[in-house]
Amino acid sequence: MTMRMDQDLRSLLFVPADAPRRLARAAQCGADALIVDLEDSVILANKDQARAAAAKFVREVSQRDGAPRIFVRINGLETGLADADLNVVMPARPHGVMLPKSRSGMDVQHLAAKLAVQEAENDLPDGSTRILPIVTESGAAVFGLSTYARASHRLTALAWGAEDLCADIGAEDNRDERGEWSAPFALVRHLTLFAAAAAGVPAIDTIFADFGDLDGLRHECSRARADGFAAKLAIHPDQVGLINTLFTPSGEALARAEAVVAAFAARPDAGAVSIDGRMFDRPHLTRSQRILARAARANQPPPD
Repeated sequence: MTMRMDQDLRSLLFVPADAPRRLARAAQCGADALIVDLEDSVILANKDQARAAAAKFVREVSQRDGAPRIFVRINGLETGLADADLNVVMPARPHGVMLPKSRSGMDVQHLAAKLAVQEAENDLPDGSTRILPIVTESGAAVFGLSTYARASHRLTALAWGAEDLCADIGAEDNRDERGEWSAPFALVRHLTLFAAAAAGVPAIDTIFADFGDLDGLRHECSRARADGFAAKLAIHPDQVGLINTLFTPSGEALARAEAVVAAFAARPDAGAVSIDGRMFDRPHLTRSQRILARAARANQPPPD
């Protein structure tokens, strides 16, 4: 089946599955998607409780009008815990599954096969569950970035992560003295953009850990949007509003995009057009069409 990608997502908020108050607040914060976490934020002793809570939350919240899309971050495939996660949460019909510590497109294919079985056993539409992998949480995973293209029709975006990568490569920090990504992490961030483009899916920027620093978040969102990221992961509800604002095309951007599209529509055979003394060529048309399509999708109800 052909699956609609989640190209209208701007904000995706992590929330621990075993934290009832945080789950309740997250459902009301305006995030486009929630990532109910069964992995790093849940200790081993609480995994069973967290699975049950995640399933209950998915069932209840997904039925509400205007509900955010809900992904469940399962434990990594290599942990031996992923099947137990899926057995409990898949009957609740989550929108998608976040795959942590993905090493390559083969991990996505492996998860896709598990989801196909779960969908058949739970009378869910075949192929309906999206997969959102975090693709840079180890040094080895960086070398698998080119393998996500055509890995699975379930693939809905690629997200990158810096914290686990920092530990994996033995880095003392992932930021420089100015607060910008240090060279190794900037490289990985850029490669994620290229990998997502090759796979034909949106790229999602990683978390901004200092949730009290909204000026820093504003700077990082603006830079990410300018570079080509479509959305950003969040770790606190207070980050969501700013992320949504900065990843929504501005009125100025929409007006410029409309002008470019209109100019090419008036001259369909032109390789370039002039608007107010500035030349715009076909790549500008492609970018303008994407901006308008993204704005239109943001005003539509979420897909089933």
